[in-house]
Amino acid sequence: MELLKTLIWIVNLLSAASIIVLVLMQHGKGADMGAAFGSGSSGSLFGASGSANFLSRTTAVVAVVFFSTSMALVFLSGGGKSDLGVMGNGSKIEQVAPQIPAGAPNKNASGTASKIPE
Repeated sequence: MELLKTLIWIVNLLSAASIIVLVLMQHGKGADMGAAFGSGSSGSLFGASGSANFLSRTTAVVAVVFFSTSMALVFLSGGGKSDLGVMGNGSKIEQVAPQIPAGAPNKNASGTASKIPE
């Protein structure tokens, strides 16, 4: 089981690094304006419009791999158990009325402490 977790961790880290590299390789809408005025980005490796399609599709595939490995790690680490946490252990939280000590003024009664000054 630990070997499987280790392999999924490796794939998860590689896909995270790949997403970072792929997003940084893509250019925004403002880069097309620079290419129109003679910048060197018009002659790219994948062609004028082929790089956006290739890089965006590759980013989408790597993102799916990243999310699926993340979910697999959650399930393998036991994050899907319902007995974890404060509310999941089967015990009920009981609400107890506050105890007022003898001789203390009751501010909820209709005495002088609960009247609103006029």
